[in-house]
Amino acid sequence: MGPGEVGLLPPENRNAALRGTTDVNRPPNIAIGPTAEILRRLELSITRRLDGMLQGDYRGLVPGHGSELGETRSYQPGDDVRRIDWNVTARMPETFVRETIADRELETWICADLSASLGFGTAECEKRDLALAVIAAVGFLTQRTGNRIGGMLLEANDTTTIPARGGRTNLQAFLHRVAVTARRAERGEPDLGLGLRRMHSVMRRRGLAVVVSDFIGADTWEHPLRALGAKHEVLCVEIVDPRELALPNIGLVMLEDPESGQVLEVQTADPKVRAHFASAAAEQRAAIGRSIRSAGADHLVMHTDQDWLLDLVRFVTWRRERMESLTRSHA
Repeated sequence: MGPGEVGLLPPENRNAALRGTTDVNRPPNIAIGPTAEILRRLELSITRRLDGMLQGDYRGLVPGHGSELGETRSYQPGDDVRRIDWNVTARMPETFVRETIADRELETWICADLSASLGFGTAECEKRDLALAVIAAVGFLTQRTGNRIGGMLLEANDTTTIPARGGRTNLQAFLHRVAVTARRAERGEPDLGLGLRRMHSVMRRRGLAVVVSDFIGADTWEHPLRALGAKHEVLCVEIVDPRELALPNIGLVMLEDPESGQVLEVQTADPKVRAHFASAAAEQRAAIGRSIRSAGADHLVMHTDQDWLLDLVRFVTWRRERMESLTRSHA
C-alpha cells in the first residue's frame, strides 16, 4: 500500500476529522442532498463566480469555437505561425502546422476516475467532490461555447462510455451520471489505461481530452496518455488530499486502502515514519507529474484544502498567457 492509497478509520468520520473551517470556495458534498440540487449549486458557482473571474475568456480551459482543428502538415513559407502545432513539432525534425476545418463543432471528452480512492478527503471536501466540480466547470464552459462533451466513467469493474452531445439537457444528464457513479464507488482498482485507450478510439476528430484522476495505482496509463497526446490537446487534472502527502502526528492509527480494503497499523508519533511517508509521497507525485508532462499534456493539480475556483482561474490564466506568448514570439 503506497502513499495516497489510504483512508483514516473508522469510515463514518475519517474524512471529516481534520476538515478545516476556512472561508474558501468549496465544492458541494455529493454524499449529502439530492443530485439535482448539487448540480444546481455547482452551476451557480461556475456561471457566476468563475465566469466573473475569467470575464468570459475560457481559452485556457476549453477549446474555442468556429473552426475544427484538422490534420497536420509540414510548415510552408507564408503559413500563419499561429497554426504551428508545437506538440507535434517538438517530436519531429521539422516544423508542423495544424490545418483547420471551418464551421464545425469541437468535442471535449472527459475520462473520469470515479473509483473508491476518490471517496477520501480530510480538508475542505472529499476528492470526488472536487473531481465533480472540475468536470462540471469543463462541461458548463464547453457547452456555453457551443461545443459537445462526452466521457468515459471509470469504476472498479466497469468503464462506461457516454457519447459526445451538445446542449444543456445532455450536459445535465452527463453530470448527473458522474455524480451518481462517484457516490456509489465500490472497492477495486479501475483501469485508467483501458479508459484512455477507449477514449482515444472514440475521439475521431481532434479535440480536447481531459483526464480527472488521482493517478494512484498501476501505471498502465502512461503509454495510452502519450498516444492520446499525439493527436489531441490533453489536460490532466490530478486530485490530491493533504493527508496523502504528509501524516499528522496523532499517535497510533489504522489506515485502509479504499480500493483493496487492506488495513495497516501505523504509529504516526514516530518522526521517522512520518518523514519516510512524506518522502515516498513526494517522489510518487513527482513521478506522476513527469509522466504527464512527457506525454505532452498540461498538468493541473487540485487540492482538497484549497480554493478550487481560484486554483482553476490561476491555471486558466497561466495557460492562456502561455498560448498568447507563444503566438507573439513566433509572429
